[in-house]
Amino acid sequence: MKVTNFMRNVSKRTYAVAAMALAAVVVPATLFAWGPASRVTFTLASPAQYVTFNSITNNKQYGDERNFVQIRNVTDNTTFGESTSLMPGKEYEVFAYYHNNASTSLNDAAHNYAGIATGAFMRTEMPATVASGADARITSYVGATNAKHLDAAGNNLGNQVWDEAFGKNSTSSTIALNYVAGSAKITSLGAVNGKTVSDSIFTTGAPIGYDALDGKLPGCLQYSGYVTYRFKVNQPNFEVAKTVSTHGTNTYGETVTAKAGDTVDFKIKYLNTGTTPQNVTIRDQLPAGLEYVPGSTSYSSSLTGNQWKAANYDTVTKQGLGIGAFAPNAAGYVKFSAKVASANALACGVNTLTNTAAADTENGSKSDTAVVTVTKDCVPEKVKACNTTTGKIEDVEKGKENTAPYTTDLSKCAPKPELVTACNLKTKKIEYNVDKSKIDNVNYTLDLDKCKETPKPEEIQVCRLDDKKVVVISKDEYNAHKDKYSTVLNDCASKPEMCPIPGKEMLPKDSADCKQASTVPAELPETGLGDSLVQLLGAGSMVGMASAFVASRRAMKQN
Repeated sequence: MKVTNFMRNVSKRTYAVAAMALAAVVVPATLFAWGPASRVTFTLASPAQYVTFNSITNNKQYGDERNFVQIRNVTDNTTFGESTSLMPGKEYEVFAYYHNNASTSLNDAAHNYAGIATGAFMRTEMPATVASGADARITSYVGATNAKHLDAAGNNLGNQVWDEAFGKNSTSSTIALNYVAGSAKITSLGAVNGKTVSDSIFTTGAPIGYDALDGKLPGCLQYSGYVTYRFKVNQPNFEVAKTVSTHGTNTYGETVTAKAGDTVDFKIKYLNTGTTPQNVTIRDQLPAGLEYVPGSTSYSSSLTGNQWKAANYDTVTKQGLGIGAFAPNAAGYVKFSAKVASANALACGVNTLTNTAAADTENGSKSDTAVVTVTKDCVPEKVKACNTTTGKIEDVEKGKENTAPYTTDLSKCAPKPELVTACNLKTKKIEYNVDKSKIDNVNYTLDLDKCKETPKPEEIQVCRLDDKKVVVISKDEYNAHKDKYSTVLNDCASKPEMCPIPGKEMLPKDSADCKQASTVPAELPETGLGDSLVQLLGAGSMVGMASAFVASRRAMKQN
């Protein structure tokens, strides 16, 4: 965009202003957001044959007309560009170029004035506020009721064109963009030069023109011009500071040391650090341990000649005290007194009384604190508690006996027993982990040899001959008294009862053959020979039985 050349040819009377505001810039068309982007473009050698705006790409005075919106920082006197940084309290200017690209040959009656734009206008859009870190998109529209902007296929894309410039909010909070009333001016070679453009430029659009601001604008470069307007960046902001002093000394700071029953003075400062006026209410929240002194509030500002003036209301520690409206950089003050509570209302040790003051405005609230420190000396009641860290029982201040690392469970500090390995003299067994206090040499001893086991004597099973019972005795006992014991256990077996039936005396009495009925008469006839024979046989049988019994006994012993 060759803005300086354009301005040089516009008018000598406007050159000084334009030279200050604009610089020669050539910008590639693809970098910026203009539209309609697909509209047909023209050159000075081949202008449009109908009313259309800002579509010539080789304007020798301006460059590419599609890039027709620029912005600059007026406060810092920077040059126009596509973007800028928006800073609170500074003023900015927006430049918007316009040019009816219709051929000048169409402006006459012979062509039915087809080249003259009717209802020509300019409209701009600008956000009211911009969030922290965001960009403000500032868009200007130029067109006319009889304008058209065609694409390559001949479709009409509308009666207006637009371009954008940007301003970035680099601050930490939201800013406001406020139009400077009456600052919208038109620059032209026509009679409208220097006239104020209607504020409708920010709503429905303001009419532009050449001979008058009537919306009539002939086609040709000589009828082109531009509109500029200004806005200011505002950002409401303020600071509040709370300080405290011993009463009557005027030595204010963030902290003060006092005694029970003392009076202290508090002071609250409000400062408007923003760019807009603010209505201010000061309120204070006293902590427990401080009590407001009635009638002690006063305030100071430029409205009081910067002198302290007594307040009519004791509301500063309640709903607050209104102190008026403050312009940017203006300050206001409020002070009052408070009394420290009596000793019996304070805790033992250091009492930290934090007082909070706030300034309320239509743009929010901010607060600050000041601290009063009061020490109350006490002899605290002591109780026993176990220090679980050291394992010792200590005297601690009552109320702290159940705070780490203390506990009222004194058993947790009981000494741990020393464990040893000992001989249990009762059981003759070695035991482990025995409390050393049990070592008394009666029940326990550290002499482990006392629990060594005596080898058990070898034992055998024998028949005790005197009562014919089988018993277990030591081998040493047997060897010493072999006459009393037998290793033949059958020696202790009882003799079987024999069958009483004659002829079956060798059979056990409970055998089946013994139980059969005998065919021998109970009594035999007495005959001399028979008796003798029976007696003879009987005697022989008895001898045989005796012999058999002796033989069986020998056999048992041999076994």
